[in-house]
Amino acid sequence: MEEILELRQHLEARRYDEAMMLVEEMEEMAKDDKITRISSFAEIMLIHLIKQSVERRTTRSWDDSILRATEQIIRTNKRRKAGGYYLVRTELQEAFEEAYSSSLRRASREAFEGAYSPQELEKLFDKNALLEKALRLILDEQQAQ
Repeated sequence: MEEILELRQHLEARRYDEAMMLVEEMEEMAKDDKITRISSFAEIMLIHLIKQSVERRTTRSWDDSILRATEQIIRTNKRRKAGGYYLVRTELQEAFEEAYSSSLRRASREAFEGAYSPQELEKLFDKNALLEKALRLILDEQQAQ
């Protein structure tokens, strides 16, 4: 809210360069917030994709979590008025890569009732294929909309 008041003051004083710098800062803050939210949902999605991959099975709960995370990522990423998306493919890919380590740690505590360390669990699946699958779920659903 403080930024909006400051922006108004710059505009009223016709300090357009300062106003534009503030607008850019606000855009960056909004994008950072989107990335943080998307990364949280990406982590949940990856946990369940890892468990599916290593345990070679699924549950309705895991499927529902993956679906909900997919929907939330798309909803968070969608520009409502301007159309399009905040994060493009490469940025979504980065968000998934950033969420991966923490997802692996959490999945190692849940898969096989915690019998494997993150390093041991990671040897049981193809990380790149898993990340690509997660990204594909998002991109395919975005295209379908």
